[in-house]
Amino acid sequence: MNAIHVENLSKRFGEKEVLKGVNLKIAEGEFYALMGPNGSGKTTLASIIASIRKPTSGRLEIYGRRPEDAKELIGYVPQENFSSPKLTARENLTYFARLLNYPAAETKTLVADMLAKIGLAADADKRVEKFSGGMRKRLEAATALFPGVKILILDEPTTGLDPAARRNFFSLITAAKDKKTTILLITHLGSDAELASRVGLIDNGIIIAEDEPETLIRNHGLEDVITVETAVKSDHIIDTLKELSIDRRLLETEEGYRIYSRDGGRVLAEVARSLEHAGYKVMRLEMTRPSLEDVFFRLTEKTMSEAL
Repeated sequence: MNAIHVENLSKRFGEKEVLKGVNLKIAEGEFYALMGPNGSGKTTLASIIASIRKPTSGRLEIYGRRPEDAKELIGYVPQENFSSPKLTARENLTYFARLLNYPAAETKTLVADMLAKIGLAADADKRVEKFSGGMRKRLEAATALFPGVKILILDEPTTGLDPAARRNFFSLITAAKDKKTTILLITHLGSDAELASRVGLIDNGIIIAEDEPETLIRNHGLEDVITVETAVKSDHIIDTLKELSIDRRLLETEEGYRIYSRDGGRVLAEVARSLEHAGYKVMRLEMTRPSLEDVFFRLTEKTMSEAL
């Protein structure tokens, strides 16, 4: 059964077309990641599925129903924090439970159970302003996991969290949800998207590729990836590395550079020799498997930041 069915969906804001005929099917119980840069249309699509916005054209069904008739099935966690920092975790969840009309007699037990599921039982009576970013995100995700919710939409839930906190967040959320709960993750981080069972890559309002993470990487990122970090960055380093990369492809990251090779061992040694000969200090040099960011770069010739 499809939890979410999107067919030829478009959205315009004035003259700007943000979504351009998107087609998407997500099965019940699936963990699906929609990955793309800011401005790609992913958050707009999520807000339409959550029935916060309406599409300009196209069709959307939630369990075969119109989205406005299925709001009670959807839990939506936006990117911005919304829990009250002056209230405790227990008080925040109690407040949301009462908004959802849970009887007072049931709320106490329900809230205690949810706090335990997301690993916050020991911090239940601590003010949220004392929480780490990861703890606050877990609390806010819990507001979308009340009984009856069948689709959980998480919009960039791990922004600002370190890799360990991100993995911990997803481990707790997947453990807390019912097996039939569908998760739609909105993200620009390949490391987050790779945790999903299926990934859609979106750029400029169009889903450009969709499959299991390993299949996307295998089909679109076949080369060895060589990561290079140097003490300084320069155009000369970029030119040197491009000469050693397939089709002169180079992906610049915050830390350094990534280049591509079908003979990683040989090129790795050549990179070391070339940079040493040019007098550049290499801080990190390693060969790794391709990532979903590499797949996106391969398909669009743009980095996540360049696609803005």
